[in-house]
Amino acid sequence: MKQTIRLRGLSPAPFKGQSWEAEGLLRIGRLGPLEVVLDDNSVSRNHAEIRYTERGWRLRDLGSTNGTRLNGVRLSAGQWPLRVRDIIQFGEVALAVEAIHDSEVEADGSPNEEMLVEAATLSSWEEALEGLAFDSQRCPRAGEQLLALLRAGHHLVNIEKEEELLKSILNDAVSVLDAQRGAIVLAEGPDNKLKLKALVTGRCEPRALLAGREGMGGRFQFSHSLANRCFSRGESILCHRADEDPELAMSKSIAEGSMASVLCVLLRTPRKRLGVLHLDRSPWQRPFSMDDLHLADALAANVSAGIECAQLVKKQRDLFLDTITILAQAVEMRDEYTGGHTLRVSTYAVLLAQELNMSPQEIELVRIGTPLHDIGKIGIDDAILRKPERLTPEEFEIMKTHTVKGADIVSTVPDLRPIIPIVRSHHERWDGKGYPDGLGGEAISPLARVVALADAFDAMTSNRSYRKGMPPTLAFAEIEKQSGQQFDPTFAAAFLGMKETVLKEMNVQATRLSPSKRVRILSME
Repeated sequence: MKQTIRLRGLSPAPFKGQSWEAEGLLRIGRLGPLEVVLDDNSVSRNHAEIRYTERGWRLRDLGSTNGTRLNGVRLSAGQWPLRVRDIIQFGEVALAVEAIHDSEVEADGSPNEEMLVEAATLSSWEEALEGLAFDSQRCPRAGEQLLALLRAGHHLVNIEKEEELLKSILNDAVSVLDAQRGAIVLAEGPDNKLKLKALVTGRCEPRALLAGREGMGGRFQFSHSLANRCFSRGESILCHRADEDPELAMSKSIAEGSMASVLCVLLRTPRKRLGVLHLDRSPWQRPFSMDDLHLADALAANVSAGIECAQLVKKQRDLFLDTITILAQAVEMRDEYTGGHTLRVSTYAVLLAQELNMSPQEIELVRIGTPLHDIGKIGIDDAILRKPERLTPEEFEIMKTHTVKGADIVSTVPDLRPIIPIVRSHHERWDGKGYPDGLGGEAISPLARVVALADAFDAMTSNRSYRKGMPPTLAFAEIEKQSGQQFDPTFAAAFLGMKETVLKEMNVQATRLSPSKRVRILSME
């Protein structure tokens, strides 16, 4: 199949009315051997080229002195799509795209190239980074734009958690590009399916449009078709009038999301494609321009390395937590009567830490440390650990050493040292009558006080070989009774205030166990 393009001269006089047609490639400049020779001082010797690619006809400036303009906008690095009636200016010489014959596209009937994509760029990561300081016309960026890009770099070195990083990036992108909404979708799984990871709404979107669509649960945060095109083709794209496009206008995300103009820029590093930064404007805002595309693409290139790094940190953290869980399960496998104990205590402890408005760092330590609170039981003899009857006083003294043994084990791993108070002190009491150190009141780490309460509640409501677990109502009553004695009174009040949440979690956990091991869940009535 042949793919041909025909150009016609518009100005100045020597070139007006002339036409050039070629298959596959048109090289433009002052040199004789080129397909389009423009003998004009404003045109460089090798000025630009128009080449057919698998994505259609693309225009690329070759580093010319006076630049190449497409429909009045000076091109930056990269390849830019051409359509019939486009005006191309090489220096002072203007040509029009008179005809394009693309048999493959016509035979395929694919509307993708005629989707209202005003511009696209295949800039490499390095080329996009050049846009940090200069706009598409090689002019220094305005202060607001440059500040946004600098803030993006600041995020990379000061924010570790992926969700916080993504939200910070979006806040800056929505602000500097005056978008009504911004979304980041990242590729996940073996099939690289795009999944919404962060969403930010600008101040310009009316409240009526937000109703029922706030947060991550809404349906119309981004255009799936545009995001998938951007990611699969590896190009950042601009839809200048998405609401006027026949195909896109039928999309609920475009119509019901009130997206009149859309930017989809590729998040990528030199190693891989990560996902898409999606920004849109409403019908009552001016459409995005090619300069906006250039700025967004530079922003995406600037932040992608940080996103990749955050993903690696998250992957490492998840692997770390999986390892901790395996260690905790190794302890539980030695005692058939404590099956599911670690998971339940961890769940209650995290819920309580959140209820107490602990810092994100403290909640993370509770999440990591609680599964290991009984790790020291690895060092307890099976004859004691698995004894079906109550322990003798002598045996109980040996069992109590699991706190010290666990702390010794954890201390050998530097990254786990912040959770030592949980492991060592989760059997301390508010009144100072606990073990192993007899600490009391505020001398006990808040992390240990949280786990102590969660651990005691699960112990009261769980079955043992020598007794049945008590109903939750009695366990809650016991916590209230022991407030100020065994338990921190503030923590006890917070736990009692989340009864319904705890009961729901108990039912969830019970369904995961075999019928013979299910905890008896009774209603509060």
